[in-house]
Amino acid sequence: MTLLILGLVLFLGVHSVSIVAPGWRDAQVAQHERAFKGVYAIVSIIGFALLIYGYGLARQAPVLIYSPPVALRHLALLLMVPVFPLLFAAYMPGRIQSAAKHPMLLAVKFWATAHLLANGTLADVLLFGGFLVWAVADRISVKRRAVPRKLPGAPPSAMNDVIALVGGLVVYVVFLFWAHVWLIGVSPRG
Repeated sequence: MTLLILGLVLFLGVHSVSIVAPGWRDAQVAQHERAFKGVYAIVSIIGFALLIYGYGLARQAPVLIYSPPVALRHLALLLMVPVFPLLFAAYMPGRIQSAAKHPMLLAVKFWATAHLLANGTLADVLLFGGFLVWAVADRISVKRRAVPRKLPGAPPSAMNDVIALVGGLVVYVVFLFWAHVWLIGVSPRG
C-alpha cells in the first residue's frame, strides 16, 4: 500500500502544482521551460510507475471496505462510455470540447466515479478516490485562473467531434472486450 500512496503523492502532487502554486509554476515555465517540463515528466513517470506497481501489489492482499452490488457494475460501464471520447476531445477542439469546457478533467471524473462504484477495496478507494478529488480540485482551480492555458492539439474543426466520438467509442469497445483484461487482468464485463 505504501508504494501506491507514494505513487499517488508523486503523480497527483506534480499535477497539482497548477492548483496550489499557479504563479510559481508559470514563473518556472517562463524562465526554465525545458527544465521544468523535464522534471515534471520524470516525476510523473516515476509516480505513475509506483502507483501502478503499488496498486498491483495491493490487489494481491485486498482490504475490503464495501462490496458493491452487481447493478453498480452496469452503471459503471455506462459511466465509462463518454470517457474516451472526452479524452480525445481534450486535444481536438470542437463542440464537444466547448460544451465540456475541460474534457480531460470530466473524463477523469467519470472514470474515477465509475471505478469507485464497481470496486470497494482500500486500494481502489485510494486510487480512484484520489484521482476524483484531484480532478474536482483542478476543475475549481481552472475556473479561478485569470488566463486559461491552451493545450496543444489539432486545429479547431467540426470533424474533430466526429473523430473524438468515433475514435473514443472504438477505444471504449476495445477496452471493454480486450484491453482491460490484458492490461489490468480483470474483465469489466464480470
